[in-house]
Amino acid sequence: MEGLGWTFDTASSLYEKIRPGYPDALYQTVFNYVPLRESSRVVEIGPGAGQATLPFLKTGCRLTAVEPGRALSGLCREKFQDYPSFSLITDRFENVDFAADTYDLVFAATAFHWVPEAIGCPKILAMLKKGGAFAQFANHPFRSADNPALAAEIDRLYETYYDRFYNRQSEPPREYAGEQADRKARAMEQYGFRDVTSTLFYRTRILSAKEYVMLLGTYSDHIAIEERVRKEFFAEMEKAIRKHGGQITIRDTLDLQLGRKA
Repeated sequence: MEGLGWTFDTASSLYEKIRPGYPDALYQTVFNYVPLRESSRVVEIGPGAGQATLPFLKTGCRLTAVEPGRALSGLCREKFQDYPSFSLITDRFENVDFAADTYDLVFAATAFHWVPEAIGCPKILAMLKKGGAFAQFANHPFRSADNPALAAEIDRLYETYYDRFYNRQSEPPREYAGEQADRKARAMEQYGFRDVTSTLFYRTRILSAKEYVMLLGTYSDHIAIEERVRKEFFAEMEKAIRKHGGQITIRDTLDLQLGRKA
């Protein structure tokens, strides 16, 4: 994944259309941990197309988003133009200077993995007021095995196109597990966050063949595949799903870590 952050900006409109948002229960867990009001100052790291931004803006807080992609930045500025408390900086989070001891909340939605942990965590801790919070959450989709024939054909397509392009050994897909979420929480504690919690949320989505291929077209490692190979890969994927019932079930595991500045 290293060096692929640029790919998201090339698919900004697709990202807005097909990437899912986050469940209400996740937002409520954040707001119970760190209540926000009009005086609250919040920073969002990597909003992308703004899938997670609106619930925070609706609290009335002053929210500054930091997004490196120019197309995605433009999309967010237009999307949230009716919120005077919203501002956006087009740059990488690591490059932006923020005042110390100033912010009530810093959050990242399926974005913090692009920030080097050894840079991001100390920087966030310095930005936060005493008692301020860091929330990182992410969606981890996993295609269900409820259709074994389709699953086998998808595995074959990945071996033929994806694995061959990246010159890597084929590996069976793995569903996101609680142990991985717990490792994130322990890392936050190691950088000095206190009262760290980790929570998992689940949901199921059913996508058509076209929708699933659109979703694949928003994944950085898929976008980076050479265009001719990628087009053939996606066409065969859509054909396989249509052949095996016309839809695919996705199981999402969403993890949320919260921690405070002591």
